[in-house]
Order: sequence, then structure tokens, then C-alpha cells
Amino acid sequence: MSQTRLLPLLPLDDTVLLPGMVVPLDLSDDRTRAAVDAARGGRPDSIPEARAPGISSRSYQRKAEILLVPRVEGELADIGVVAVVEQIGRLPNGTSAAVVRAAARARLQAPPPADPGPGDTGPADTGRADIVPGPADTAASGDDVVWVEATVVEAIVPPGFSGTLSAPHRDGDTATDPDNPDGAVARLVALALEYRSLVTGLLRTRGVDQVADTVAALENPSTLADTAGYSSYLSTGQKLELLRTLDVTARLEKLIPWTKEHAAEVEVAETIRRDVQEGVDRQQREFLLRRQLDAVRKELAELDGSAEDAGKEDYRARIEAADLPEKVRVAALKEVDKLERTTDSSPEGGWIRTWLDTVLELPWNSHAEDTYDITAARAVLDADHAGLDDVKDRIVEYLAVRRRRADAGLGVVGGRRSGAVLALAGPPGVGKTSLGESVARAMGRKFARVALGGVRDEAEIRGHRRTYVGAQPGRIVRAIREAGSMNPVILLDEVDKVGSDYRGDPTAALLEVLDPAQNHTFRDHYLEVELDLSDVLFLATANVLEAIPAPLLDRMELILLDGYTEEEKVTIARDHLLPRQVERAGLTADDVVVEDEALRQLAGEYTREAGVRDLERATARVLRKVVAKVALGETALPVTIGAGDLTGYLGRPRHTPESAERTALPGVATGLAVTGAGGDVLFVEASLADPETGASGVTLTGQLGDVMKESAQIALSYLRSRGVELELPVGDLRDRGIHIHVPAGAVPKDGPSAGVTMTTALASLLSGRPVRADVAMTGEVSLTGRVLPIGGVKQKLLAAHRAGLTTVLLPTRNGPDLDDVPAAVREALTVHLVADVREVLELALEPAFDTRLPKAVAA
Repeated sequence: MSQTRLLPLLPLDDTVLLPGMVVPLDLSDDRTRAAVDAARGGRPDSIPEARAPGISSRSYQRKAEILLVPRVEGELADIGVVAVVEQIGRLPNGTSAAVVRAAARARLQAPPPADPGPGDTGPADTGRADIVPGPADTAASGDDVVWVEATVVEAIVPPGFSGTLSAPHRDGDTATDPDNPDGAVARLVALALEYRSLVTGLLRTRGVDQVADTVAALENPSTLADTAGYSSYLSTGQKLELLRTLDVTARLEKLIPWTKEHAAEVEVAETIRRDVQEGVDRQQREFLLRRQLDAVRKELAELDGSAEDAGKEDYRARIEAADLPEKVRVAALKEVDKLERTTDSSPEGGWIRTWLDTVLELPWNSHAEDTYDITAARAVLDADHAGLDDVKDRIVEYLAVRRRRADAGLGVVGGRRSGAVLALAGPPGVGKTSLGESVARAMGRKFARVALGGVRDEAEIRGHRRTYVGAQPGRIVRAIREAGSMNPVILLDEVDKVGSDYRGDPTAALLEVLDPAQNHTFRDHYLEVELDLSDVLFLATANVLEAIPAPLLDRMELILLDGYTEEEKVTIARDHLLPRQVERAGLTADDVVVEDEALRQLAGEYTREAGVRDLERATARVLRKVVAKVALGETALPVTIGAGDLTGYLGRPRHTPESAERTALPGVATGLAVTGAGGDVLFVEASLADPETGASGVTLTGQLGDVMKESAQIALSYLRSRGVELELPVGDLRDRGIHIHVPAGAVPKDGPSAGVTMTTALASLLSGRPVRADVAMTGEVSLTGRVLPIGGVKQKLLAAHRAGLTTVLLPTRNGPDLDDVPAAVREALTVHLVADVREVLELALEPAFDTRLPKAVAA
């Protein structure tokens, strides 16, 4: 049965108390002290309103009771708890406090007319019978106390419930129907047991087993539910909701989900805490073990007398001190972990140390600063090499673009830099290899050379797997290590001589190295970490362009070095070759002087090549002869060598013009070809068998390839079909055997540019008109007599110029290629552009009435 009481009111800001809770109240607040003093010393008989109907004097202030009502967000709640003042004293910190115990819920009959705030005394005259000012002697410091009428309310439990969880209930209380009173009892018991299990589990997780045992001993579901007032995970609103919920079953239904949610959060937090703790413990244990291991190794090193090497083995400290990229540092530390777990007798330790040494030796973050003085860079290139304007222009363009981007503040785009890949193709001795050093010096970069001639193993480029004995990184990585910079100039020498076999195709590995779109993430099989090659300037050299695989050539920018003119050779010999050989011979510039005419004769008559390698050898031989004569006393220094003196040092010239002698008879034509050594002069000879021999058919000799054999067949077919128009006795081609020979049979020859030469040789043979001695020709011929374009024009014209020829016949469609020919060569040669075989024959053959023809041929 409910009781109505007059109690002093004490609002609690954002604090909700549930029955059963014991809390201290701070008495330093005047209002709190006044309310507590009123609860302890109030006299109900002195208050007229206490005798109002329905309020018994026995229900008013029989104990030191106080009404504690929560105030949430400035609003006073309509329900609170009746608390009994148990004790007044001081807290351990010296603060005066009153210990109160919440006894029961109490609902305010009517709220105060105004919400009394902290320190407020309330209105002096409320005009209402349920709010009465307290006696003056009950208030501390003269403050008034607000008295309110409150009704104590009891918890609601299902009918038939015995009051405790363990006591027997009415029969049928195990039913599960909530509408059945017996089923409601069973549900209340089940909810209470579940909640008690949840709370005790949480308490034991926190390590407060004593409190957990106290909660486990609670049998009253209402009291058990009200212990939630101590829960810090419940908000003030949730606790106020529990205070207002009188039905114990409903109260437990709200509590259980809240508690489960908190239990899940606690479990996650505990899992995280445990994982973190385990990680910390593991790190501490690993740290201690490493310190112990270091101490043991130090002692062993001192016993073995190798204390000086102990510091070198501290790879972990070296890696931490090195400026390595993050991915490389992580990979290196993993290998250090393996090394520290490896015994000294295991061979794996040596492999790991070698790998770590390789990683630490690479210049991961070292970059040479490019020289952006374009004028100075061009001066360096001009001083080191004569000619080669295409290469010089390309390097200057590369530097100019990088300087422009640097001035504009443009950095790396998409992880890629502006690395270039230049392919220098040309005959030997034209300066392809030495050009790499000049380019590096002009750019202010380091230089490294990678020789690829004869490489057949893919691992030479991409590196060996570390599982193999003697494994090492590939040549690219080794070149960067030797250069000491991540942006050197790397010369891939003789890229056209890379082979392939069962061990793999090195060309396939070079595809990634030389692809600007891929080489920023190049991965060497030995290192197994990404290496950025996008800022490396690659120069590839090759003698034969056709020998470079097409996919590899597609990734490079091609620059052709076709050879030097005679004047360029003289300049190179005077400025570069001669000073170097003078020094090697132990002489000085004042001891020997070689005139330009002597150098010109060396280049034109003693050597005949596209480059200057034989010219340097001839110069060295002359200087050796000078030194020998000085040693024998045959001459004295200084010595001046002119053109007439070369015979005494080198003998007679070895290369003299022979075109006039070779073409004196009909059936011989002078052609031009391109070989691995550059351009060359090619003679084609044709003859007809005597009819009496009965020979027939076509014979081809001189180690001709399939293309040249086809050219010979096309020439014969054209002459057979158009011989009448050309006034040639083509009947002989049917009745007599034909023999076409290209001298120097020991040298394989092939290419599509000999068709015109073979046709001219056969036409000369049939007509009896010799080919002009000063004429050379090149071009392919079709069955209709069209002269088709060919390649290597510059090299062929240089070869014609070296051979002393003055007239060259070229296909009309090769006219634009003349722009690449040096001006000095174009001026020395008369070039005729021809489109038909008739034009070739008119220009190449001597007149029909030439008296030089032998009588037998004329007949």
C-alpha cells in the first residue's frame, strides 16, 4: 500500500539514484547541508500543513529521510528516491559528507512552482499546502528548505511470485506465455537469472570477484535490477528510465540489451588490449633476447680475436642508419631477422649476408645533379667527337627539356621520370662506345658500361635467384652499384649480339629495362625489391640494325652513325688519335709532327673503313717505327712526317682505286652495299657459256643469300621480257648458260640493293658495252623495270667516296636521304636519281661505238 510523506527536497544535477544505492552527499554545499539538517531535525507537529487530511503524523519524519530527485537538462523529474541519512562524517579527503541510502521510489504529487537551482532557498510563500517552508532552526546558514509531498511506490512483480529467485512459486510457473500469470513469473525469473549472469561475468572480467559474489547472492529481481544504478556504462537518461519503470520484468528487458551491448564492447576492448599487450610483451622479449644474443656474440668475438669484425656484423644498426626506401628497409629487416635466427654453421647465413651487403651498397637515394649549362655540354661533346651531330643534338635536347621542367617546377609525373633510351647503330670504329663517356661527362653524371656481346642467359640481365649457388644481381644492378648513383649513363654495348638458348632470352629481360613506361618498377630476381630505372639514361650500341629484335628496337630511339668522311677522319686523327698514341709511345708533341697530308693519305690509301680504328692502328705503327729508329740511332728527334715519308714507315699503300680495272670488260658493274663494317663497294660479274659446251641455266656464286638470288632471277626475267625494247640479244639468254658471280666468295652477302647492279652487268654483257668506271649504283629492280628504294644511303655514298668513284645512281624515292649525307661528300659526288632501268643503262653504260671494246665482243 502506498504511503504519502512530506520530505525535504534535494535536487541532484545529472545524477540518478536507484533504490539500494548508498552514496555520499557533499555537505560543503549550503543547500545540501540545509536539506540534510532538515531531514534529521524537522518537527512535523509545528507545521500546520502536516495535519492536513490524508497525511499521518506518523508517516511524516519518522526517520531522517530526504527526497532525492534527479534534475536532467535543467528539468526536475517527477520521480525520485526516498533516502535515509545513515551517517554524517568526513571523507578521506577531509570533505564533510552525509552517507545516504536510497530506500524506495517516490513519486512527487505535484512539482514545485519553480525549479530550485543549487543554492536557491525557494519561494518564501508558495501559497500551496504541499510545499511548506521549513522551520527556521532546521535550515543551515539561514537558507530555506523546500518540502514536498511524495508517494512511495512499490515495484511491480507478476502475481504468484514469491519475492526471491530460489523460493518455490505457484504451479505452472514454467509456462512461457507472457499473458499467463504463471508464464510471467517464469519470464521474470529467466530474465533475472540472465541479467545476474551478465553482471557477474562483467564484474569478474574486471577482477572484482568480491562484488560479483555479492551480486550473485541477490535473490530479489527488483533489487538485482536496481544495482544498475552503479553501472558507469549507462547514461543518465537510461538510469532515469529505469527509475520510472516500476514493472520489474520491463526493467530487466531494458537492462539486458544494454548490458549485452556493453559486454560486447568490453570484449572487443579486452581483445585489443590483450593483442597490444602481447605485442608489447613480444617486443620486450625480443629486445631482451637480442641484447643477450649481442652480448654472447661480443664475448665469442673477443675469444676468437675478431672483435674488430663484430661491428661489421651489426646489420640491423647499419640498415637503420642507412637512407633506404621504406619497402627496401622493411625487406632488409626481415632478412636480418632470419640472419639472427640462423646458426653460424648454416650456409643460409652467408647468402643473407651477401644479399644485405648488396642492398646496403646500392645508392638508393643518391642522384647526380644534371649539368644544365647547355652551351658547356655541347662544347664537351664537340671537343670529344667530330661529327655525330644527330647524337649531340639529341643529348642537348634532352638536357634542355630537363632544364625547362626544372625551371618550371615540374617534378616526376605518375612515378616516372624523363629517362631516355638511345640506340646508336653503326659500323665499328665510329665512336659509339666512347660517345657514352662523353655524354656522361657533358651531363655531369656517372658512367657505367655493360657488355652484352655473347650474353645468352636471362639471369645476366635480371639476376639469379638467391637459391642458386653463386647467385648475384644482374648486370644492370651491378652497373648502378659501380656507378654509385641512381641516375647514371649506362651504355649497353653490342646489343645486337645478344643470343638466346635454353637458359632464356636476355632480350625479353631487356624489354622491361629499356621501356620508359615500365622500368620505374624494375625488379631484379636477386634483390626482389623494386628498383627505379626511369631516371637512368640508357645508350645502346649495335653494328647491324637488322640483328636487333624488333620489340627491343621499338622501345629505343634510333640514331644512325654511318661513318666519317675523309676530312672528318683527318680531324679526328689530328685532335684525338695522334695525341693519344704519342703519349703511349713515350713521346711528346714536340718530338714528332705528322702533317695533315700524311694523315689524309693514311685515311685514304692505307686504311679504308667507316670508322677510325684502323687509322689509329696505322698511326700507332708509324710512331713505333719512329721510336725504333731513334733507339737505333737512324734518326734524331724531332721528326716531321709528311705524305712522302709514309712509304718508308708503312710500305706501299694497300687501297688504290680499282673500279676502272675491274669494269674494263663488259659484264662487270660496280654496286654499293652495307655490311657490318659499314658501306662497301661490291662488284658483280656476269658471263655467258659457249654454246658448244651445251651448258644452260643460271649459276650463282659468291655466297649469295636468298634475297640476292631472287634479285638475279628478277634481272634475268626483266631482260628476257624487255630485251627487244632495249636492243639486246636476249636470245643468247635462252641458248647459253649464265653465270653471275660476286667476288670475295668467303664473305656471305645478302640484301635487296643489288638488283640494279646485276641487271646492268647482264645488259653490259649482252650489249658488249662496258660499264663506266666512275659509276656505282644501288637499288632493287622490279619485273616491270622500276627501280625501288633501298636503305643505308649515307653509308653507301661514303663508301663510294672512299673508293674514288664520282657518280652514283640512286632510286628516285631515296632523294630525301641525301639530306643526311655530309655536304663535302655530296659536293664530291654526282648523284643521279633514277626511276627506271632504262635510265640506269643510259647513264651507266659506255657508248656503243667505244673503241675500247674488244674485237671479239664487238663481233
